[in-house]
Amino acid sequence: MGSLFRGEEMCLAQLFLQSGSAYDCISELGELGLVEFRDLNPSVNVFQRKFVNEIKKCEEMERILVYLLREIKKADIALPEGEVNPVAPLPKHVMDIMEQLQRLELELSEVTRNKEKLQKNLLELTEYTHMLRITRNFVHRNAEVGLDPGARGVLEHTGSAGRRETARPQYEEFPFLEKDVMMDYSSMQRLGAKLGFISGLIQRPKIEAFERMLWRVCKGYTILSYAEIDECLLDPYTGEPTRSVVFLISYWGDQIGQKVKKICDCYHCHLYPYPNNNEERADVVEGLRTRIQDLHTVLHRTEEYLRQVLNKASESVYTWGIQVKKMKAIYHILNLCSFDVTNKCLIAEVWCPVNDLPALRRALEEGSRKSGATVPSFVNRIPSSDTPPTLIRTNKFTSGFQNIVDAYGVASYREVNPAPYTIITFPFLFAVMFGDLGHGIIMTLFALWMVIYENDRKLKKSRDEIWNTFFEGRYIILMMGIFSVYTGFIYNDCFSKSLNLFGSGWNVSAMFKHSAQGPWDLNMLPSNRFLTLDPNITGVFTGPYPLGIDPIWNLASNKLTFLNSYKMKMSVILGIIHMSFGIVLGVFNHLHFRRKYSLYLVFLPELLFLLCLFGYLVFMIIYKWLAFTARDSQKAPSILIQFINMFLMQGDAGQPLYPGQTGLQVFLVLVALLSVPVLLAGKPLYLYWLHKGRNRMGMYRGYERVRRSSEEEISLMRAHDLEEGASLDSHSSGSDEQSEEFDFGDVLLHQSIHTIEFCLGCISNTASYLRLWALSLAHAQLSEVLWAMVMRVGLRVDTLVGVLFLVPVFSLFAVLTVFILLVMEGLSAFLHALRLHWVEFQNKFYSAAGTKFSPFAFSLLHSSFENDGIL
Repeated sequence: MGSLFRGEEMCLAQLFLQSGSAYDCISELGELGLVEFRDLNPSVNVFQRKFVNEIKKCEEMERILVYLLREIKKADIALPEGEVNPVAPLPKHVMDIMEQLQRLELELSEVTRNKEKLQKNLLELTEYTHMLRITRNFVHRNAEVGLDPGARGVLEHTGSAGRRETARPQYEEFPFLEKDVMMDYSSMQRLGAKLGFISGLIQRPKIEAFERMLWRVCKGYTILSYAEIDECLLDPYTGEPTRSVVFLISYWGDQIGQKVKKICDCYHCHLYPYPNNNEERADVVEGLRTRIQDLHTVLHRTEEYLRQVLNKASESVYTWGIQVKKMKAIYHILNLCSFDVTNKCLIAEVWCPVNDLPALRRALEEGSRKSGATVPSFVNRIPSSDTPPTLIRTNKFTSGFQNIVDAYGVASYREVNPAPYTIITFPFLFAVMFGDLGHGIIMTLFALWMVIYENDRKLKKSRDEIWNTFFEGRYIILMMGIFSVYTGFIYNDCFSKSLNLFGSGWNVSAMFKHSAQGPWDLNMLPSNRFLTLDPNITGVFTGPYPLGIDPIWNLASNKLTFLNSYKMKMSVILGIIHMSFGIVLGVFNHLHFRRKYSLYLVFLPELLFLLCLFGYLVFMIIYKWLAFTARDSQKAPSILIQFINMFLMQGDAGQPLYPGQTGLQVFLVLVALLSVPVLLAGKPLYLYWLHKGRNRMGMYRGYERVRRSSEEEISLMRAHDLEEGASLDSHSSGSDEQSEEFDFGDVLLHQSIHTIEFCLGCISNTASYLRLWALSLAHAQLSEVLWAMVMRVGLRVDTLVGVLFLVPVFSLFAVLTVFILLVMEGLSAFLHALRLHWVEFQNKFYSAAGTKFSPFAFSLLHSSFENDGIL
């Protein structure tokens, strides 16, 4: 947790890896996740690097793993559970893994192809059986009316339920057929026409277009009969059930038959031979029945064997996936390294935390030992003028709050980190806007449930993005819920109702006992709808409520006026404290980066400007609370008018708040005004003077009194000066110091922008904190409206029916409470608290101009398995 307050100190190091032990050393570093590698070959194309062939082999193994995993999921075989973390395989074992994967792929693809062929054959035989059964019904129906199926000029439609639509003449190509309906097949032969039949299956959505096409192309020389199959058949290619229709086409002449076949091909019909007589039909049906039984047997055995192969593959696919991922990552890192002139040693440059250098050396020694190298690999720390990446170590509790800060921007190197303070301030400001005891308890219980079952594999591996967002922020939700319970006690608000835990400090009966002083009597009650409690009467107000707001305010008609005044002043006080704390945190940055002049020329003017104006506003609020009692509260002046008169220098315009107010206000305004030019021109002028007088000893910007403990610190100080426009000498060991041009106008411009932004931001940011009051008021009013319009309706029914009616009413109240008051209002308060931290708090000291430390770690690869389709 030490690095949580400020990023860890980093250093640039060179790794000298022997060619034989480089793979094992990189593997050890990947297991530890200590270093971030730099690319030493930026100008080399990725396809021209040294280990590109090894990466291609890994990608080929990934392709096979994806294929295996897809087949395993298709067979609904569960992968073995449990955390498996095998080490990266040695290069000599890679070929063994490759051969196993290729053998499994070949065997699996062959069995799968055989299974698909068997399924396709089974489907064809099943379709043929349905075709023979249904077309036999066509023949029987035509025989019942004394007609041959080829000598009836009508179109019959038979549905799946066996219904027959009314037969009607559709066309007449042979007019004499109507006169001689009993004309037989021999009569058609004398006409020179040849009767033929085509039968098959077509998909149900295509039958209507198929029928129209037959009619238009064949000019009526065809007769189409069709009926839908009762059961759904599985498509062999997609595996989805489809509805099919059996059709029988009778046609005259060979040319018409060729057209019909072409039309069937266009509509992807499955054609099957039509038997000439009943005996042949019976023989075909019997043969089909035998072949279908044999196919079922063979297919069942094929599926069993396929499942055995997949079960065998599922035992190792997770391990292989991790090993291939690690191996591919190692070769990617090796491609970032450069070879020395002898091509026997790889050189790598890494960013590493200074505290982890001993662990880095031990990892290199372990890698050299495993590979059996005679010359050990070693690390050498080197100076650098580049700005190091930022490393802030977190745990499962602090990671959520650190992500909130990083979403705004990654901290600059060794800059003060706002995350540890955000752990308290963020849920507190959220609770100020969300304060409700009941809602806070529900939120706390939900977060506590996620925390207790945080190791549950189903919760951690969910594919629901919204759920993953809640689960990753479970500790944030827990803290927000706890603080909401606290503010709920302060507001004395639980589902819009107050809790009288300690007894109210107001006594109504005291107003009747002192009738001589002109308070209430029994005759006043019927004629007055609203009566005012007078705290100046003895016994009416016995003292403040021990915790939070007195519950009697929940019954008062002026409750909203009282809470508005209270919450508005509270929001201003919290805002000024929050912003002042942000300015104070900037002191730690100035001291760490040896910019002591910023304490007097930046920090002090900013703090004086804020406190002399808005800090004084907080003082007036608190002074008015303490100085005026209920007896003289009518004489208390308005704080808003006093604050406006402070800027107008009109101290005698009204009653003063305290003696000597006018003189103090004039002094505070003058101090605030004088701090503006100091903030505007103080730092640029000082840097200009420093630049002109720096050459006396040739040292860098007066850092001669600073012990240079590390080159990274000096380079970082120089980088900060360059950002501020104070670019002076370029320091590098072993070379002469060179002066750089100092642009006073650029520095003055940057400081002017900062001054204007800060002075105007103090006003706008203070007003921005009023959202605490607005959101708190909105949440309380929504809660009260929901209670009045839902629960109160159910509670008013006092009969037995009312008890039954209360069940759906309470269910509706619970659903609306969760979705509106918890989810929607909670999200609104979360976003507003986020804005207050990003804009009003962090911009006082947090530059967020850094780059995040991205270590080479195998632990980060597991999260990408599902995205890549491997695991």
